[in-house]
Amino acid sequence: MTIKNLIKRKDLPRLMTRLRRARRRVVFTNGVFDVLHRGHVDYLARAKSFGDILIVGLNTDTSARRLKGANRPIHKQGDRAAILLALRSVDYVVMFGEATPDALIRQVRPDVLAKGADYEISEIVGADFVQSYGGIVKRIRLTRGRSTTAVLQNLKR
Repeated sequence: MTIKNLIKRKDLPRLMTRLRRARRRVVFTNGVFDVLHRGHVDYLARAKSFGDILIVGLNTDTSARRLKGANRPIHKQGDRAAILLALRSVDYVVMFGEATPDALIRQVRPDVLAKGADYEISEIVGADFVQSYGGIVKRIRLTRGRSTTAVLQNLKR
């Protein structure tokens, strides 16, 4: 089954050209987005509010495992992509397997780079690059008490 708006890296240049010609303000964010919860939904809605199009860089299963540990992700990358794309706020998902989304950010060249406020701007991968061409970096306030770690701890009880 093909998931609509799950973009392959090789198709990004064509998509970005189309969006730029249409003068769409592109927001980019990234993450594992495993065990989707209210905090994720709030975060993605806030990210989308900064522009017209929200592109989510999604860690592949392999990169999520490297980042989160051997027992993660809980949900496979195709399922995580489908769930994200079911959200009104998410327009496109593109997967990346690298340790960071730096190469993907350089390929997208977003107008706005969004990341959680638990990161300082100096810690946000791609922030310097985005700011170098006049793009904006936005830190998004996280929903208190909502995290994948908390959900997984509740399941263990």
